[in-house]
Amino acid sequence: MTDRHVVITGGAGYIGSLLTSELLRANYRVTVLDSLLFGGESIVPFLHHPNLHFVKADVTEPRAVRDALKRNWQKPDVIVHLAAIVGFPACQAVGKQVSWKYNVEATKNVYGQSADLGVERFVFASTYSNYGLSEDGKPVTEESPLNPQSLYAETKIASEEFLLSQKDSACAPLLFRFATLYGISPRTRFDLIVNQFVLEAFTKRSLIIYQRGYSRSFVHIRDVVRGVMIGLEAEQENVRGQVFNLGTDHGNYTKSDIVNLVLKRMPETVVEYKNLTFGGDMRDITVSFEKIQRVLGFNTTLDVDDGVREVLFALKTGLIRNPTDDRYRNAQFIVQ
Repeated sequence: MTDRHVVITGGAGYIGSLLTSELLRANYRVTVLDSLLFGGESIVPFLHHPNLHFVKADVTEPRAVRDALKRNWQKPDVIVHLAAIVGFPACQAVGKQVSWKYNVEATKNVYGQSADLGVERFVFASTYSNYGLSEDGKPVTEESPLNPQSLYAETKIASEEFLLSQKDSACAPLLFRFATLYGISPRTRFDLIVNQFVLEAFTKRSLIIYQRGYSRSFVHIRDVVRGVMIGLEAEQENVRGQVFNLGTDHGNYTKSDIVNLVLKRMPETVVEYKNLTFGGDMRDITVSFEKIQRVLGFNTTLDVDDGVREVLFALKTGLIRNPTDDRYRNAQFIVQ
């Protein structure tokens, strides 16, 4: 039993909705702030829960967090900042000015309010996209140079730099660089490689693959949520001002590897490979997750084959009825 209070910005999103569910299950008090850009169906099942407080809010507003907590039970112990324009296609679609407002200025804004409120820990969702390309071919670590290949990564690096400059303040920042996620959540995304490949193989019986030999790192969303929760509970001296890659050394795959796992479940799928260089997300890296395992004792419990099977089950059974709907893609929206 815990009386700890966690505020989640973007709590109705892909990660946030599952994190909300798991925190409530672990008896945390949870306040969700979300602008409901993709709707709020993902947290409807939790609205009756006595430990949930939901506020529709835009985190770019100067007092969004303060106003959301006016009528709430207690001061937050932790703020988990997930709200952002996530992914390079979404950031490219809205442009640099809007991306910077929602991803960098909003982070500074939410952190400033957190510090003013006396919050002890500020957990920030970043990305391994920040590494870009591995120059020597070795697995990148938290100490490796950052080489962003997209506007999205640039905004995350700028936010990281700001937060790390605050590492000695009373509100301790903790930064997670997530690998590429996959798997089902209350607000599933189908614009992520594993989920997208399964959807296309299931609905079209075909896949068109670009950059087939490029390496990426993958992690199941349930393991990401577990990792964040471990970070919430970790001793302050182990996480203050720290950056952790969140994933698993067993999650480093090429796109061809992912295709083979999809074909294992749907062998009738026709695969076409195309060589195409384009100005976009050109990551080709292997990532080391030694630090999070050593410092926080974190290990993953699921692999990509589990994810392929899970997504395919959700599609076959009709658990997700309209998987091609825009709500399941982060780039298909207009920020006002």
